[in-house]
Amino acid sequence: MTYAAPQPAASHVDPLSQPLYGATFGQAFSRFWKKYATFTGRASRSEFWWWYLAAFLVTAVLYILAGILGFSGATYNSATGTTEPGPLFGFGALLIVIWHLAILVPTIALSWRRLHDANLAGPFWFLNFIAGPGSLAVLVLCALPSNPAGARFDR
Repeated sequence: MTYAAPQPAASHVDPLSQPLYGATFGQAFSRFWKKYATFTGRASRSEFWWWYLAAFLVTAVLYILAGILGFSGATYNSATGTTEPGPLFGFGALLIVIWHLAILVPTIALSWRRLHDANLAGPFWFLNFIAGPGSLAVLVLCALPSNPAGARFDR
C-alpha cells in the first residue's frame, strides 16, 4: 500500500497579473488594494466600476460622519447669526483627507490599467488635467469595452 500525499485544493483565484472579468464587488475591492501602485497590466470594467462604487460609498459615509461630528457641540452665534461647527469637525475633515490621500495613487493606477484594457496608453489619464471635458473624456475612455490587443500592456 502506498501513501499519496494530499493534493492542494484547486485555486479559483485569478492571478493578479491578469484582468478579472466579471469581478464581484469584494474581488474588485480586494484587488484594488493588492495592486496598490501597479501601473502595468490591465483592469476589467467590473474591477474599475465596482471600485468607484466602493470609493463613493466610503466617501459618503465619511462626509456624513464629518457632518455629524461637526453638528455635535456646534454653537450658534446670535451676534452674527452663524453656526460654528463643533470641535470634532476637524477630526471628520482629517479622516476625509487621509482617505483621499490613501486612495490617490491606487485610483490613478486602476484608471491607468483600465485604459490599458481598452488598448489605450495609460498617459491618456493626464487628460484629467483639462478642466471639464478632460475628465469626461477619461470617463468615456474607461467605459470602452475590453480590447484583446490591450494584452500588449501585460508583463
